Amino acid sequence: MNIYVVKSGDTLWSIARKFNVDMSQISHGNQLRNINVLIIGQSLIIPEPYKEYIVQPSDTLNRISQKVNIGLQELIDFNQIANPSQLYIGQLIVLPYFIHTVKSGDTLYTISYNYKVSLQDILNANQISNPSLIYPDQKIRIPNKRKTTEVNAYITRTGTEGVGEVRGLGNYFTYLSPFTYSFEEDGTLTALNDEGLISAAYDTNVNPLLVLTNYSGTMFDSDLAAALIRSETLQTTLISSLIKTMETKGYKGVNFDFEYVYPEDRENYNRFLRKVTAALKPKGYSVSTALAPKIKEDQKGLLYEAHDYKAHGEIVDFVVIMTYEWGWAGGRPWAIAPINEVRKVLDYAVTVIPRNKIMMGVPLYGRDWKVPWVDGTFAKTVSPLAAVDLAGKYGVRIEYDNEYEAPYFKYWDETGQQHEVWFEDARSILAKHSTLDEYKLRGLSYWVLGSAFPQNWVMQHAGYRVVK
Repeated sequence: MNIYVVKSGDTLWSIARKFNVDMSQISHGNQLRNINVLIIGQSLIIPEPYKEYIVQPSDTLNRISQKVNIGLQELIDFNQIANPSQLYIGQLIVLPYFIHTVKSGDTLYTISYNYKVSLQDILNANQISNPSLIYPDQKIRIPNKRKTTEVNAYITRTGTEGVGEVRGLGNYFTYLSPFTYSFEEDGTLTALNDEGLISAAYDTNVNPLLVLTNYSGTMFDSDLAAALIRSETLQTTLISSLIKTMETKGYKGVNFDFEYVYPEDRENYNRFLRKVTAALKPKGYSVSTALAPKIKEDQKGLLYEAHDYKAHGEIVDFVVIMTYEWGWAGGRPWAIAPINEVRKVLDYAVTVIPRNKIMMGVPLYGRDWKVPWVDGTFAKTVSPLAAVDLAGKYGVRIEYDNEYEAPYFKYWDETGQQHEVWFEDARSILAKHSTLDEYKLRGLSYWVLGSAFPQNWVMQHAGYRVVK
């Protein structure tokens, strides 16, 4: 997958010609609203010919199979497609292999080196026993190798739109985490209309995780968490309620997202997790937690102090580190997940938590602030697709911060009010993928579905095969 940043004078036709692809492959892959309007600084994903294909209107998987001359079942298996009859326009189909025609002077060693594919993989794909015996004009299959990772996605929409999104994107997830269950003062669980989401998860071979928070109303409640983790009786009631709900609904595990826990309850929270794990693991359930983004063990603040990275790394199956919200709605304009700050968190995390237990948080949204920023005001949340539309509407250039690895721009609205927008694009997602690979982490965790960001799914699918 290539990424191209639009420059002055570019047209979709000239870009397509530069990369030798059809314009529709670019327009549908990026879900461009108007193919005649490109924005200077806008990033575009460009599929690689003979390696990747973007689904077009009227395409079926069978037609694509015939078009690329690769077996239907090979495409289904390689792309982990749960429902072959359900494709969407703009979806990426990665080809399991492409063809290299041997030229005079080629050897399998040079072919392996040039394509960065191991010699053994090429031998296996072509059933070649002697690497020295190739000849000019011979057709050699070059396997399209991808890394493997786990992916979690939180979702807050439980209605028809949310269910439809899971059915469309479920191929890209290992876990789906409907947000959220909480608990009453007597330790029993609150209700959640999650049956449709769970059904969609199973239809796409995704493990649903029950998310439990210390929510009261629409806010995290420190006192509610304290009441639970200080009482053995309430914990026993809660664990029984958890098991009953997971058995009834079909959940495969639980993800605890307890936030703003009192510092004095740090060890109480650890003991609670040990008790829950002891009860759930023998029944085959996974246990995970969501952790605030700390850069040191004794970081001060109500959000951080009770989150014991080392203990969670020892007790639970994996942790989601919430590496986002630096640019939070009530704060100054900033990148949502500046990569330099994310790396500071990971630098600490990997010293106390096994790397294969860390899921790195990734935001799927951006924010639009009024500037100059005034304390007490709140930014509007926007999708990455809507952010690009805003830049186009007001005719402004999209900039990119190389330190934060994030796009941004400023514009003036019709009233004369200036705005500053930070969001995610293909470049910022590539930076996160590179970080995931460099730190050798377990996987990615998205907050939150429901935000239009087509480039993200293309970038993920091009780079990774998801653990199912």
